[in-house]
Amino acid sequence: MFIGRVSGSVTATIKHEAFHSYKLLIVDHLDLHGKATGAYDICVDVVQAGVGDTVLVLDEGNGARQILNRSVAPVRAVVVGVVDSVDLI
Repeated sequence: MFIGRVSGSVTATIKHEAFHSYKLLIVDHLDLHGKATGAYDICVDVVQAGVGDTVLVLDEGNGARQILNRSVAPVRAVVVGVVDSVDLI
């Protein structure tokens, strides 16, 4: 899992049927201080996140398929939550 910030969306005229009811978002990875690291993932959105939102991403294929309730799907990363705040201890 990682915390990221939504920087955009992906539009596809043809996509796998597993994605038909979901948005695809570009999510930039954030470091512990909230700064973008330069890495990003294209994630399936199941929580209605939007550009600029800080999100929690599950970045593991089997868990992602379980969230989508599919045994087979070409998915690895899923936005599973919108983050309100992060406190470092």
